[in-house]
Amino acid sequence: MENPLVVVVMGVAGSGKTTIGRLVAERLGVPYAEGDDFHPGTNIAKMSAGVPLDDADRWPWLDAIGRWARGRAGLGGVVSGSALKRSYRDRLRAAAPGVVFLHLTGDRAMIEERMAARRDHFMPTALLDSQFATLQPLGDDEAGVAVDVSGRPEEIADRAVSALSSPAP
Repeated sequence: MENPLVVVVMGVAGSGKTTIGRLVAERLGVPYAEGDDFHPGTNIAKMSAGVPLDDADRWPWLDAIGRWARGRAGLGGVVSGSALKRSYRDRLRAAAPGVVFLHLTGDRAMIEERMAARRDHFMPTALLDSQFATLQPLGDDEAGVAVDVSGRPEEIADRAVSALSSPAP
């Protein structure tokens, strides 16, 4: 790829950010970073207890993701991170100009079913309502694409790469 993208895979919990992010990174031939790994332990403990994060909790996490994305400028990379609010995406763009968002969208019932089937993840399904309440979809003026998460992960990743490869994502 001539100008490798730095992509933030965003969406509510259970939308497939990790699974799709890894597949998209593989298809693009760039590194993948797990957004959850940027959370301080206090955030993980809060979410594990079913307590939604507030903005004060999220700022240091977003700043860490932004530093990673800025370091990948010109090299390409994919990082997951919910980036549910416009203000969160603005903060990421300020840290890493040129970042592109891949918004994974889907029906709430399907996403809840997927979350319930997950093992080894700290995010309880009880927080899904707060995630959907917080979600502000990408605006027309934001660089990015929305991709529906119905289907197999490989199909979703293929649709995502195709959408990201279109002119002016």
